[in-house]
Amino acid sequence: MKDILKRYVFFIVLLIVNILMLAVIPATGQKAFQITWGNTLEMLAVIPPVFVLLGLLDVWVQRETMIRFMGDKSGFIGVAIAFLLGSAAAGPLYAAFPVAGVLLKKGSKFSNVLIFIGAWSTTKIPMLLFEASAMGWKFMGIRFLVDIPGIAIIAYITEKLLSKQDKAFIYEMADGEIYKKN
Repeated sequence: MKDILKRYVFFIVLLIVNILMLAVIPATGQKAFQITWGNTLEMLAVIPPVFVLLGLLDVWVQRETMIRFMGDKSGFIGVAIAFLLGSAAAGPLYAAFPVAGVLLKKGSKFSNVLIFIGAWSTTKIPMLLFEASAMGWKFMGIRFLVDIPGIAIIAYITEKLLSKQDKAFIYEMADGEIYKKN
């Protein structure tokens, strides 16, 4: 019971704050609960398909294949695949993190996973098309051309700044080893 409370302490505190807000400022409390409910429904619409695709990725793609195409020695091919996967993705950014976890579990290079997350957040094709229609093709093209090296530079700097122990911890978390120990 103590572990459950520890794991969900943030959620419980927010729930208590929302309930207090509902009692003290009913209009604001109702609005907070409406927003929370809308966000919950949105997540319930996105998360199940993402987990089905993750299960398929986990079963269909062998670890050796992932290491060959996105692992430490993948070079430009790994970077290109990470950019393409991130850019072709659909859905909100929070859906990228379970996918990143599976990529790490399968042996992808850490910087390639960071590139994947960066591409998901900034270079998704539907977002680029919307941006081109709203802001113009020139703006979209310049931003896109700035984002590509920016994502790669941030990913490589982040990988170099992390110690081997930090990266090992992240890979263990992705593999679920940390949870097995606790």
